[in-house]
Amino acid sequence: MRVLITGTEGQVDTSVKALGEQLGIEVIRIGLPDIDLSRPDSLEAPVRAASPDVIISSAAYTAVDKAESEPDLARRINGDAPGELARIAASLNVPLLHLSTDYVFPGDKDGVYDEADTPEPASVYGATKLAGERQIAANTDNFVILRTAWVYSPYGNNFVKTMLRLGKTRDEINVVADQHGCPTYAPEIARALLTVAQKIAADPDPKLRGIFHLTGTGETTWADFAETIFLESVKRGGKAVKVNPIATSDYPTPAKRPANSRLSGAKLHSIYGLQLDPWPVSLSYCMDALAAT
Repeated sequence: MRVLITGTEGQVDTSVKALGEQLGIEVIRIGLPDIDLSRPDSLEAPVRAASPDVIISSAAYTAVDKAESEPDLARRINGDAPGELARIAASLNVPLLHLSTDYVFPGDKDGVYDEADTPEPASVYGATKLAGERQIAANTDNFVILRTAWVYSPYGNNFVKTMLRLGKTRDEINVVADQHGCPTYAPEIARALLTVAQKIAADPDPKLRGIFHLTGTGETTWADFAETIFLESVKRGGKAVKVNPIATSDYPTPAKRPANSRLSGAKLHSIYGLQLDPWPVSLSYCMDALAAT
């Protein structure tokens, strides 16, 4: 199977490439300068030339705060480009897998969000990601949208690496404690993506298609997540750092963050049999990988 994925330096595309090599799945990554998601018309020729069996839409505009001042650019990348990929996938008669986000929800629900909940994004970033979901659904029936959250890995830029970097020069760090979510390990996202890709490419069953939620098992806050990161770092000879819990109001940002980013993975488990590891387990794997570099 030949899998084409957008992105060449991101957490997910790097993880998919690495896992594909282990599983004997050909993974082709495309990014700048071959494609430019801000110019969706740049996609067709490179995608067709790759002759993929499955397309994975992973690359995105992820500068959440900057999107507030660049809504048109964010919409082209997060909305129009996935829609164009869906149109191309339909013309090639191949499935499209797309990564979306918890930011499509406002974050004010008491319980976990499931796929039946109505999206109401509270930020430009969330609105553009929702636009991408809707453009995909308008251009093909052969798609899987996987909403995820709080992604981290040994690759790229993410919360885990930021905490460890800051901890090298600080004894204490203030971290928001009133936002709740499910940390999700990019190599586990890769495992889920390739599992779904293999199944959807071989089986036309409509129940395999649609929107699913994909996050690590369990929930935490950013502050507790940070505290666990430093505890794991100490186990590996790292420096102890104190985490001071603060309120979101103490750390204002241009874009509103969801107070509740918890997503239910029950549908994905029911349909695909997929359930990601508990986040503390995956974090331990990540810390081992970072310690080895």
